[in-house]
Amino acid sequence: MRLFWIFIFICLYSCIPVREQQRFFAAAAVEPVGTDTQSDGDLWPAAWSDDDQLYAANGDGKGFDLNGEWDDIVVNRVSGMIADNSLSGVRLASGNQVADLFLDTAQYNRKPTGMISVKGILYLAVQHLNKKGKRTFNEVPVASIYASADKGRTWKGPDQPMFIDYVFTTIMFLDYGKDNRDNVFDHYVYAYGLDSNWRDSYNDIVPDPQRLYLARVPADKILDRSAWEFFSGTRGRYVQWSPDISDKKPVLEDLRRRYPANSGQPGLSKDFSVISQGSVVYNKPLQRYIYTSWTEFTFEFYEAPSPWGPWKLFFSYDFGPYPWTEKQYGGYAVVAPSKFISEDGQMMGLVSSTFSGGVKHYNFAYRKLWLVPYVKNLKTRADRSDSNIAANRPPDIVTPLLGGSLRRGHLSFLNDAGLEQEAGLNRLLPEKGQEYYWGYSFSRPYCMNELVYYSGTADTAVKATTDGVRVQVRKNFRWKNVKTKIKRISYQNEHSSSRNKYIITFKRISGDGIRIVGKPGKSSLLATIRELAVFNR
Repeated sequence: MRLFWIFIFICLYSCIPVREQQRFFAAAAVEPVGTDTQSDGDLWPAAWSDDDQLYAANGDGKGFDLNGEWDDIVVNRVSGMIADNSLSGVRLASGNQVADLFLDTAQYNRKPTGMISVKGILYLAVQHLNKKGKRTFNEVPVASIYASADKGRTWKGPDQPMFIDYVFTTIMFLDYGKDNRDNVFDHYVYAYGLDSNWRDSYNDIVPDPQRLYLARVPADKILDRSAWEFFSGTRGRYVQWSPDISDKKPVLEDLRRRYPANSGQPGLSKDFSVISQGSVVYNKPLQRYIYTSWTEFTFEFYEAPSPWGPWKLFFSYDFGPYPWTEKQYGGYAVVAPSKFISEDGQMMGLVSSTFSGGVKHYNFAYRKLWLVPYVKNLKTRADRSDSNIAANRPPDIVTPLLGGSLRRGHLSFLNDAGLEQEAGLNRLLPEKGQEYYWGYSFSRPYCMNELVYYSGTADTAVKATTDGVRVQVRKNFRWKNVKTKIKRISYQNEHSSSRNKYIITFKRISGDGIRIVGKPGKSSLLATIRELAVFNR
């Protein structure tokens, strides 16, 4: 088994009540690498149709026919499941068979952004993405939607773009399960949209997308642009819709920027916006909407109780800057097909691609995302023992946490009950307000009074200091400092030369998470780690 974190409802306005949001997930984890398939391409928006097959479209590649011709857009049928690594695919149609090019063919390519199945008919959203010069991949002026009544072999669409002027030109359909059947709430199909570009416009030719918009359309009128309505805000507890696209309001706005400093790669962009083309899926077992987004170096995950929100960031995973390795790498255009959601909703399959940073997994490459819902009022585990609470526990029980990004190693090293392997943090100029930390999130509260930090190579090399280091315990999603005493002791085993372990004691406290926190820097105690043990002695 590969090493891994063994871890958002017909007149001019119509109104639907808004539900209040509470904290939902206690923890989440994602595999640091993917599993490749015999395919070629990127983006992979997908739809689970009534024949139980998954249909997925890729950009710039050969799809699931490695002997086929390259095209800017390919539609495929994908069979099997990721749980047993049984995925295989068939190429169905490509290029002009799928979508029109309304703009200059020398300057624009077709790119798939969203797909849905409704009553057995497939619908595919396609944008025009610039491919020339400094504008390459950096601006999207138009988009349209196409339909297939024969499971992806032939396609029909309008004779002009449905969305123009850079507005709502990256379209992602809300994935409501097999053939859209999980939408038992109304007769609409929902779609999310971005303006200007599909991700950060690296040279700022157009504004970066920092807002996610929402539209709806009757399920039998998806190709009729005049039938579309756009989320235009709320009035009290009610959602409002307008047929005028200029009235649209975002359901999610996130102005964060990742990697404010250049990561060391000459010419590489920085200050990445975090709202990007990915997917939005309804996790029926958990009754939660999940938006999967990304940046050049990170995955960004949001959740909501309804399609219009309120949306909340619940998990961000930083793969670190380039170069990546085969032991840890990210990807772009992160898609979470509903077909790959487990029966309990706590495991989801993610699809993404990459060809950057020294690794190439430019295909329908998949990995797993684990979700741990927060459960209120669980009884605290108060057993006293000399056993490490965190050691060798599965990700749905104990989830390793990281503040910063990994330079080497894996988060699984924190609780593998061994000192053989070492993980290290990237010591980059930190993002605003960022601190380093290693820690755990627990699926239920535990009593604890001791944390043991086994440091790695950097501690010995730079004579790390404990100045500014503190321990925090989480209760009901709030991290609070605890008063500690720190004792440093040298340790040595057959796998390493002399290192230091830090025994950190504190008054017994109950919490559903614990972490050791410090400031970034070469002298940081937290630069490297071999094990993080938690006790209730």
